[in-house]
Amino acid sequence: MAGTTWGHRIGRGSSSLALIASLAWAGTAQGQTTPAQSMPAEPGATQGTAQAPASADPAQDGATGEDIVVTGFRASLNNALADKRRETAAIDSIKAEDIGKFPDSNLAESMQRIPGVALARGDGGEGKNISVRGLGSGFTRVRINGMEGTAQTGASDIYGNRNSGRSFDFNVFPSEIFNGLAVRKTPSADVEEGSLGATVDLTAPKPLDQKKDFVLSATVKGLWNELSKDVDPRGSLLVSKQFDEGRWGILGSLAYQQRNIREVGYSAVDILSANTNGLFCSPAGFTPATPPIGTKGATATLCYPGNPRTSSLDAFNAVYNARRPDLPNTPGSGAYFPRLPRYLNSTQDQKRIGGTLTLQFQPDERTDISLDTLYSRFDVVRTDEYIEAVSFARSISNNGQPMTSIRDLTLSPMGSVQKASFDGVDIRSEGQVDDFVSTFKQVNLNFKHQFSDRLELTGLVGINRSRLQTHKRFQYWSDAIDKPFSLDFEGRTTPTLGFGFDVSDPNNFQYAPGLADGTVLGGFMLQGAPRFNLTKGFTDELNLSWKADDVLTVRVGGQFRRSDFTTRGTGYYTADIVTKPLPAGVTLTDLSRQVTDVDKLWGQGAPSSWAVFDPDKLYNALNLDAARTCGVECGQGTNRVKEDIASGYAMVTFDFGDRLPFSVRGDAGVRYVHTDQLSSAYVQLALASSPTGVVGRLAEARRSYDNWLPSMNIVVEPARDLLLRFSTAKVLSRPELGSLTPSSGVNNVTRTGSVQNPFLDPIKATTFDAAAEWYFRPGSLLSIAYFHKDIATFIQSVPQTVPFNTLGLPDALLAGSNTQPGELFTVSRPSNTPGGKLNGIELNAQIPFNFLSSPVLRNFGVLGNYTRVTSKIRYITATVNNVVTASATAALTGLSKNTASATVFYEDRKFSIRSTLNYRDPFIRGIPGPQGSDLNGNDSTLYLDASASYNLSDRLRVSIEAQNLTDEQNRLFVDSQRKDTLFETRIGRTVTVGATFQL
Repeated sequence: MAGTTWGHRIGRGSSSLALIASLAWAGTAQGQTTPAQSMPAEPGATQGTAQAPASADPAQDGATGEDIVVTGFRASLNNALADKRRETAAIDSIKAEDIGKFPDSNLAESMQRIPGVALARGDGGEGKNISVRGLGSGFTRVRINGMEGTAQTGASDIYGNRNSGRSFDFNVFPSEIFNGLAVRKTPSADVEEGSLGATVDLTAPKPLDQKKDFVLSATVKGLWNELSKDVDPRGSLLVSKQFDEGRWGILGSLAYQQRNIREVGYSAVDILSANTNGLFCSPAGFTPATPPIGTKGATATLCYPGNPRTSSLDAFNAVYNARRPDLPNTPGSGAYFPRLPRYLNSTQDQKRIGGTLTLQFQPDERTDISLDTLYSRFDVVRTDEYIEAVSFARSISNNGQPMTSIRDLTLSPMGSVQKASFDGVDIRSEGQVDDFVSTFKQVNLNFKHQFSDRLELTGLVGINRSRLQTHKRFQYWSDAIDKPFSLDFEGRTTPTLGFGFDVSDPNNFQYAPGLADGTVLGGFMLQGAPRFNLTKGFTDELNLSWKADDVLTVRVGGQFRRSDFTTRGTGYYTADIVTKPLPAGVTLTDLSRQVTDVDKLWGQGAPSSWAVFDPDKLYNALNLDAARTCGVECGQGTNRVKEDIASGYAMVTFDFGDRLPFSVRGDAGVRYVHTDQLSSAYVQLALASSPTGVVGRLAEARRSYDNWLPSMNIVVEPARDLLLRFSTAKVLSRPELGSLTPSSGVNNVTRTGSVQNPFLDPIKATTFDAAAEWYFRPGSLLSIAYFHKDIATFIQSVPQTVPFNTLGLPDALLAGSNTQPGELFTVSRPSNTPGGKLNGIELNAQIPFNFLSSPVLRNFGVLGNYTRVTSKIRYITATVNNVVTASATAALTGLSKNTASATVFYEDRKFSIRSTLNYRDPFIRGIPGPQGSDLNGNDSTLYLDASASYNLSDRLRVSIEAQNLTDEQNRLFVDSQRKDTLFETRIGRTVTVGATFQL
């Protein structure tokens, strides 16, 4: 693999695509629909024949005795509203505006418009996961064409690195291959278990659902971002054909996107109290001296040979006397500093491709058979580059913070550094290349047959495969030792950093093996080679429905699911990846490149440029292609969680129609679930003959458990167009897959570790929902919903601080880190803990202005929703010898107390425009936070998007979209009171233009 080009393996978008036009999500369709097709359904009506009550004022509805043309965005809203009204469970959906035209560019971003759904963004600001009614992505199940699936991508360390759980990463898929999604918020017995938050159904289009026997739709787009400055291509093609008078058909779709994303900003990596790594170097004459006189050459006037004690007494005393109330005898425990204060420049080269192929056969009106296939591939090369101060992350073992003098300091009243200057700080230029690809494949056979008007059989059998493959992860750095450094927040959330020398000159940095005294002079880490997560799924189910009479229908069914999750890493021979001198005659200048324009795009004191290794040149200069890989013999094996789930259900659905003074319909049933679980992992042990000093031993655990899950949904219509919904159920959500492997591991840089638990019980809850929905006009809705979840069993990682040499792990795991075996590590183990209660309300409105007399104003409309959720969960924040020593009560992780979305749209037969505003409150990302901090959190966000389209003809439409018009920046913070910035970046605005052609 010599000569690998890391940053350009995918390639750049061509500027010639700047004028390419595209299909926007606000475009209008060309087909006509009757009033029956475009209005909400009466309870019990079937899709496609939904009837709405006549308006008291036909003129206001635009009724003139002719067919009403309802197209585009407005038609998709009406269809989704009809589905919502018809269902007995609480379901919200988004429909395609036209064939091959899903209304948004990103699936997760689409769902922000649904009440109770909050979006979690990943690297580059792209929508990645969702939480529903306060419950994070791990509590949400996703089905694709009726079959449960998983999708996993990589991420930067700040966003949790790789997804190795059940969370669904929606950015794996191009949205164009789907024509609808539905979010099911309340369960019923015939829907498989696994969700506390919601079940999301993604559906691809089918050929016999099309209005014409032949359909062709082609879309091309060009995307421009103000940070990357590139114009990137995006396109899709859909072809559908029906044969034999509509008895069978074939539909294929293909979508492609290439993106070059740039992200700039500030990162602290962590927030540490000053005592964590041993305070700072004390002024001359201060007692007790830090570092102690005689330690590593420290004297009364020197922190370290050649590094004088320049701390001012006032600044050092400010740190020394800052003490947490719970640690009054620990100097510096109440003064908080960023662990690795740094500017960042991150780029991503992405390719996303997806496609579907569906064969559908309807030999008669009672039979429907379809074979659905789907493929998606998300290919990413992400390069992160930093200029940073590293001494605050180092202890005395490698000449870190205790050898750093503090000359000037201002602390906030709560102890957070606001302004400071230092001497003897090690400065690092660092980079990392992460090359990964995520693929998803699925094929499933769905069938339905009506034996009579009363008896129907449906079934599904399918397989899918999700694989996240890390090709390489290459981290590299060069260091400048004992430099002046400063930081100044100046009333902002992120600081200005001063490095005290020319960081653009690579000759000011060093790269060489570390010194015997612990001094680090540059280095690299190589991981992957390859590393993967693989989830293989299989589903087989059969359902029988018998209509006993006009009121009652009995449904029974069974299902078998298998989920087989494996993850495997590959190691390298230690001798092949130790830091070694550069080849003779090769200098840092030869291997470097410049990071530029961060000062223009981010500002806030960022240097105009800084030198960083070119990863291709460094990789080849060190001949890392020759590094030998190893597996089990160096402690790297395959971890596995296999779940076999057998379930059956029985339920009744009822609809009393006009037999009662008011309409009552609903369902009630119970689902039985039996789960067999096999977990295995390689546990790392010491072995002197191993190429890394470490070897693996297989550990295995088996268990099984049973659950009975009753549920009931009732819909009452006490007055025409007013629906009252009630639902109650017992639900469960299984633990994250990565937590179930009997494995352990440590990070020798951050001094953290984890020990997993294969005997975790599922998270269980009892739920109750109530809602009132008023369909006061065709296409209109006002609603309010209340929901309650009593979470009886919760899972959290319980931390314990212990010396590394008490973990039973080999010292070889610390190789190359300068971390000593006796140093403290914070080790977490997932455990079942008492849960808590969650309560919330949802408000929702959909109002088209077609009741207005003005021919212009009647084309406007608004959508809006607001959700408020509260919860109380008891978190265990510290243990000693498995005894709880500290706990805290806080909201559920991932829960935003308030979320809201508002959309204003205008649409006529030629022109369409809309704008959407999404707001999300702060939320907790993890409990507890670092030492002295109660949590890690995410600040509130407010995003504004807009789009417009114009029909040039019946077959050609042009459009423009703009995303993140507010130039919103995502900020992560530490501690609920201090709110010290952990990470804040800018992604900029994105504009998309293009066109679509349709036959």
